[in-house]
Amino acid sequence: MVFNSIPFLVFFTIFFPLYALSKGRLRLMLCSIASYVFYGWWDYRFTTLLLWSTMVDYVVGRLLEGARQPKMRRALLWCSVVSNLGVLAVFKYFDFFAENVQRVAAQLGVTVDWPTLHLVLPVGISFYTFQTLSYTIDVYRQRLPAERDLWRFATFVAFFPQLVAGPIVRAHDFLPQLARDREITWDGIVEGFGLVLLGFFKKVVVADSVAIVVDHFFGAPQTYTSLNAMIVVVLYAFQIYGDFSGYSDIAIGLGRMMGFALPRNFQFPYFANSFSEFWRRWHISLSTWLRDYLYIPLGGNRSGTVATYRNLMLTMVLGGLWHGAHWTFILWGTIHGILLTLQRWATPRTEFKSSSQSSAAAFLGSALFQLGRMAIVFVIVCLTWVMFRRHPVGDSLIIYARIASLDDFSPGALQDRIPLVKGCALVSILFIGEAVSQHANHLPCVWHHPLAKIMAYACLLWSIALFGTFAGNAFIYFQF
Repeated sequence: MVFNSIPFLVFFTIFFPLYALSKGRLRLMLCSIASYVFYGWWDYRFTTLLLWSTMVDYVVGRLLEGARQPKMRRALLWCSVVSNLGVLAVFKYFDFFAENVQRVAAQLGVTVDWPTLHLVLPVGISFYTFQTLSYTIDVYRQRLPAERDLWRFATFVAFFPQLVAGPIVRAHDFLPQLARDREITWDGIVEGFGLVLLGFFKKVVVADSVAIVVDHFFGAPQTYTSLNAMIVVVLYAFQIYGDFSGYSDIAIGLGRMMGFALPRNFQFPYFANSFSEFWRRWHISLSTWLRDYLYIPLGGNRSGTVATYRNLMLTMVLGGLWHGAHWTFILWGTIHGILLTLQRWATPRTEFKSSSQSSAAAFLGSALFQLGRMAIVFVIVCLTWVMFRRHPVGDSLIIYARIASLDDFSPGALQDRIPLVKGCALVSILFIGEAVSQHANHLPCVWHHPLAKIMAYACLLWSIALFGTFAGNAFIYFQF
């Protein structure tokens, strides 16, 4: 079930009043069962995988709390790791590695006849496996007591607003919220509804409108001019952002309406002026998960410069692989690892120096320097997104070649001009809105007045109605 569909509208219209009227254990059970209905709507058979992850990590958590011997505790932790990553490996990575092993063996003149499974990838499997795995790791580290209530733990794993595309919630943040009934307030409903509207605007107005142009371009990039390619690559960056951050906004908004506080997943990432800052602003729940459960355990930056670079590269390569079993994702993660490594090496050598200038000149020079860095980071991030599209690596090279050709900058040579202009206009509106929102705390108080909220919500509703693309397009991150 996807948010931008009639079944979900009916589902939530029925669920929310029942949720608001129920109390205690009944509310917890209702939330858990509704989450399984939401997930099983796509394919009921995959609810068994969700139940498997829930039961394994619930049992492992309880046993870990009572275990005292280090060997036993490590064995229990490995049960959780193998169970979660094993399911992920079978459904998501088995065919990829089997096909590549056969391809390499064939190049060496060896015949390897490994069967491929051709399994359908369960929606959201990468998200909820990471979520439950972080729980058992935290219990193992004794940073979190094991959850004793099975219904509560099942709700934590399957909570439907963020189940299939995040944000990835941590047990120490969310389980305490499930320990008692959440208060449903008018302010919470209004604030949550505003986030839902914003998420739908990003998804059905911006991302799905831009997708029309983007899909045409990626279908035959060699037929487009250099200017066309440049524009569409930027639009694709905003399609990914609008699609994914839109889902996160809807999920956080639905949770807020129900009384829950879900973590923020995006913080204006295209305004970052460094690659490390970009990753502090983009898919925050995943980047912090990789930091806490992969980068730091590998040694982080505690073991010298070379080890730090190695840990950065491993983290980003595995982060790319997490997104999908395809060489483009691995290359995308590798490129970002290289960028982070280069930034770490170059930062002490490229800091802006202004000691010999007047304060006004220093401020202007620093501002221009930061703006230039922001533009460079944005352009490079847009170019790396080309690798993020699941297509043969050669197609990415064709696109880069079209951009580098600088062959035709005449507006008359642009293809898909009407949807292109529409996409650029919508992206500009989103960009300006994000620029203003970054400084919302410094705006006059009139912007925080209830009337201003009503006007903003009305504009979002009208934009969705007038410019939305209602084809029921699935969210991009469902494939992960």
